[in-house]
Amino acid sequence: MRADRVKMPVQDPDVRNTNFCEVALGLDLEHAKMEASRCLDCKNPRCVAACPVTIDIPGFIQHIKEEQIEEAYHTIYQSNILPAICGRVCPQEKQCEGACILGIKSESVSIGALERFVGDYALEQKLQVKEEIEGQEERVAIIGSGPAGIACSASLRRLGYQVDVYEALHEFGGVLKYGIPDFRLPKDIVDKEIQNAKDLGVKFHKNVIVGKSITIEQLLQEMNYKSIFIGSGAGLPKSLGIPGENLTGIYFANEFLTRVNLMKANRFPEAPTPVRIGDNVAIVGGGNVAMDAARTAKRLGAKNVFVLYRRDMTALPARREEVEHAIEEHIDFRLLLNPVEFIGENYVLKQVRCEVMELGEPDESGRRSPVGTNTYKTFDIDSCVISIGQSPNPILKTATEGLETDKRGRIVVNNHQTSIPGVFAGGDVVSGAATVILAMGAGKEAAVEIDKYIRENRG
Repeated sequence: MRADRVKMPVQDPDVRNTNFCEVALGLDLEHAKMEASRCLDCKNPRCVAACPVTIDIPGFIQHIKEEQIEEAYHTIYQSNILPAICGRVCPQEKQCEGACILGIKSESVSIGALERFVGDYALEQKLQVKEEIEGQEERVAIIGSGPAGIACSASLRRLGYQVDVYEALHEFGGVLKYGIPDFRLPKDIVDKEIQNAKDLGVKFHKNVIVGKSITIEQLLQEMNYKSIFIGSGAGLPKSLGIPGENLTGIYFANEFLTRVNLMKANRFPEAPTPVRIGDNVAIVGGGNVAMDAARTAKRLGAKNVFVLYRRDMTALPARREEVEHAIEEHIDFRLLLNPVEFIGENYVLKQVRCEVMELGEPDESGRRSPVGTNTYKTFDIDSCVISIGQSPNPILKTATEGLETDKRGRIVVNNHQTSIPGVFAGGDVVSGAATVILAMGAGKEAAVEIDKYIRENRG
């Protein structure tokens, strides 16, 4: 058995940071089998327990060993209808791979790369899984076509319910479309895997803003939905609350990435949505979204892109792989710095002033808290992207009487049941911004509770 992982091939850093083509190039069959052969096929697989959607990981890997790729796909599909997506964007190192017993003494099995291999094979071969679905009369509405909504809709459709998904934007996929750049997740893959839900019989409706176009009350009373699932995500950006934050040249990450990912600003003037960033770009934040913003700015032509983060490198919340890729692409990390003021001229951003920080005692999360030193550094910049977190959009709460939320605007639930009978919620709208796979897990769990609610309330 190989002790070390099979490394996935990637584009050369000095080539990829000038284009939006996918960075990681995927495994071929030979290398997928080599990596699959490292799996110990544990009797009590910790990887499955660590997977939010409980994929039979040893099962699909065993099929890869035997070159039974279609069977491997069927195994994954029972738990996850988006394998090509999840294989690319899930933080496997914190979940399935993090629980792999091989990781104790060597490198864990590259489960994500293998899942991607199987998902891509299914798309290339146009594999379809035929499922016998016993129809139910009851109808369920899903608000949001992101990971939570897709997972919930597929689970409910498999139980026989008539399912309608309502999406506010003009394309389906939620954060998969507007939040994650093409160089990590090509959008044609998102469209193709959403087709899996459509093939199950889920109906999708775009340009419908629940809370504006239609209300939850109307869905329940006028359109006769027996239950509703809210999976509308977390799209409201958090601000720094410092002087100068309204200067021209300052973007919030979700706006910046939406312009590029969904509205194709990188193709301007072919697409009529320009993003002007200049030569020197600062990114505020240290998560995956900040890495996406930094790497996107580089690809848009910025000469110097640097990340401002108030802790050190060991505390960066972004995936290790994303940080490594950013460093390879010449993104500069300026750590232990906290922006305190944006400085402009004629309402246009010119500089950012930062306080130098040092690390003090651990906070409630266990990370050492940043403490100001009353010393400052100032940097010349042409633009800045703020990426310090997001919260749920308040439109739905404002338009829905009796929907309980917490002080951060997140919907309060008990077993995914909101304060309104028959209305359930899950994903980022409940947890705050998290990961694709955690949102999918929440969507699947909510489907179980919705099924239980409908059965208990049948006349």
